[in-house]
This record gives sequence, C-alpha cells and structure tokens, in this order.
Amino acid sequence: MQRILLVKTTSLGDVIHCLPAASDIAALYPQASIDWVVEETYVDIVRLHAAVTRVLPVAVRRWRKSLFSRQTREEISAFRRSLAPAGYDRVIDLQGLAKSALIARMAIGERHGLDRASAREWIAALTYHRRHAVSWSLDAVARNRTLVGDALGYTPRGAPDYGIAAAPAGFDWLSAAPYCVCLSGTTDAAKLWPEDRWGELGQHIRAAGMTCVLPAGTAAEQKRAERIAHAIGGNAVVAPELDLRQLAGVLAGAALVIGVDTGLTHLGAALGRPTVGIFCGTSPAATGVIASRACNVGDVARTPTPQAVWDAALALTGAAVLAATAVAL
Repeated sequence: MQRILLVKTTSLGDVIHCLPAASDIAALYPQASIDWVVEETYVDIVRLHAAVTRVLPVAVRRWRKSLFSRQTREEISAFRRSLAPAGYDRVIDLQGLAKSALIARMAIGERHGLDRASAREWIAALTYHRRHAVSWSLDAVARNRTLVGDALGYTPRGAPDYGIAAAPAGFDWLSAAPYCVCLSGTTDAAKLWPEDRWGELGQHIRAAGMTCVLPAGTAAEQKRAERIAHAIGGNAVVAPELDLRQLAGVLAGAALVIGVDTGLTHLGAALGRPTVGIFCGTSPAATGVIASRACNVGDVARTPTPQAVWDAALALTGAAVLAATAVAL
C-alpha cells in the first residue's frame, strides 16, 4: 500500500475524529504516502499530523456561492491538478456526503466509502467501487477507524492516537500562571451551556489558582464570553480574535480544557490536554470527546450542573489542579 487519499473535508470536529485513522495507516504502512483533502479552513489542523504527506485544500463552502465564476472554475481545475497524477491505491471517502463523493471521483484509484445504510447521504454510496457497512452504534472516531481498516484490510486495535502536537502559545495577554480554556461558544444554540453555570464553574477554576481563558469566534460568542468573564470576576480573560493555528497553541498550553460540544473541545483532547466535554443538546455516545485524558458530562435533556463538571475535571486532573493551587498561593 503506497498511495492513499483520504477525503474528510468538514467540520472541525469531524476532521479531528479522522486523525486516528491516519495514525493507524502510518503504524501499519510506514512507507505509505497519505494525502488528505480538507476544507481550506482546517488545513492547519491536518498539517499537524506528521504522517500526512500532503494536505490538499478545497473550498466547497466558498465555491458553491459562485460556482460558475471564472475564479471558482480555475480553483477547481487547480485542485484536480494537485491530485497525484499517477493515482492512488485507495481513495477513501470518510465524509459519506454527495459533495465528498464527487471530490473522491476526481481522483484516480479504487474508491471506498460507506454503504447506503451507513453513509450520511445514501446517494454517495453509488459512486464507490467498494462499499463498507459501519455500524452507527460506534462513536465517530471508531467509525472512521473501522472504515479505513476495512478499506485497507486490517482491524484497528488499541486506543486512538490523534498523532498531532502543537507548541504552547506565548501571547502577551495569556496568563503565565496555569490556565483553563473555557469553550463556551458554538453555532448550535441547543449545545450552549447556560451562562450562569459558566460563572459558577469559573469560581471553582479561580479557587484552584487558574485563570479562565475564554476564546470566541463570532461577535455573538465574544459578547457571551465577555458576560461570562464579568460573572467570574478576576482571573478571567476573553481571548482576542485568533486563527485556528493560534488557538491550537492556546489549547496546547492549557492545564485544563472545558467546553461544549464544539470542534475546539475535541481539538483540546486531541492535543493531549485534560478535557471535559459538556453535553446538553447532543449525546456524547456518538460525538463525545474521546481520549485517555478526557471525559463527557451531560446528555440530551440532561444539562450538567457546574459541580458535576468540576467533579469531572478533578477526576481528570486532581493532582495537577492541587499543584496549580499551591503555585498560585
């Protein structure tokens, strides 16, 4: 197995859930060349994985706004040319959508993907040479690992290895003391955790001697983060606008990451940080935070209390939190 193309374009959490599959390939086929097609927004995350040879950006979200413009046509042509001209031994569509299936068809090679019952859009299955049944009862990481294993002829074993690392950020505004990244924002309102609960959780974080760092990606998230920081009082800072690479650095240096069901929470876990996922409108059974130093609290219609979230954090980092407290004092 020499040349493999992975197609996993969006969203951030979905891309992160696919990283362990690349690690599996590298472990079993160390000489393999792995190319990965991903939306331009998430290129920097895939580039963190040492086993990925080439990252091939697409801009489907942007292209479909002006599909027939000259610039879009030229960019699509350039993408086609970036695919290996000699083709691939396996082209694996892990997205299971019509758009990702069309991207996979642009490449030369035996195409693999989910069957009609397993794909998110059944029509995608019509485009593959080989179709694989992967149970919906598996979590997202296991589904990706299983699909790639079936396509390449192996059974994934062991805990998932995300295979990425980032250097801790050193921004002037970032606390030199231990800090906890609080990821309070998401575009899905059903996933939001009440602001008063963030304020109460922040008191626990302050008492442990840590600063609360609140990133925000949109104007609405910025205002929300500012209200939460005000409720926490001292030892809380709202991060300025950051790109994904900078956010990875902030997460990499965190003593603790606590966040709602959003891609950045999964990124914190993938970077090996102690991470607590807060679930309100979605179930962790399918898209929970999965790592050796991570846990999930809450479920659909089971919004967790601040104490439950803090207890989970202590269970993950009890010794580290106590050490941070001693330093702060």
